[in-house]
Amino acid sequence: MLEKLDKLVILFDFYGPLLTERQKQVFELHYEADLGLSEVAQQMAITRQGVFDLLKRTEQALERYEEKLMLVHRFQEDRKKIEEAYLILSRPDHNNTDLIAQAADRLAQVLNTDSIPKGVDGNGF
Repeated sequence: MLEKLDKLVILFDFYGPLLTERQKQVFELHYEADLGLSEVAQQMAITRQGVFDLLKRTEQALERYEEKLMLVHRFQEDRKKIEEAYLILSRPDHNNTDLIAQAADRLAQVLNTDSIPKGVDGNGF
């Protein structure tokens, strides 16, 4: 259950602005304020079933946005590549040019570029 909640919260962070005000309100009250369906229903002046249905439609909308736009997936992939580059550069032998090239390659992937601009020394560094 916690995994589903984490996923929904991340999706909401990315796609929340695309939701209606009512969808945002029900999501925030239920998932962020941790109110039960009855409490949300009382605050929004709708039935408990209405809250349940609105939550399900909101969750489905968030999942559809991710299926089409894949922003969360791309963000997680980019973060993984940046972490890999960081780990390479954090190694004690990080001055090794092969390791630097590996790290630069990971960062180039994040930037969606095939080539790394050449630096002052002509080697890209």
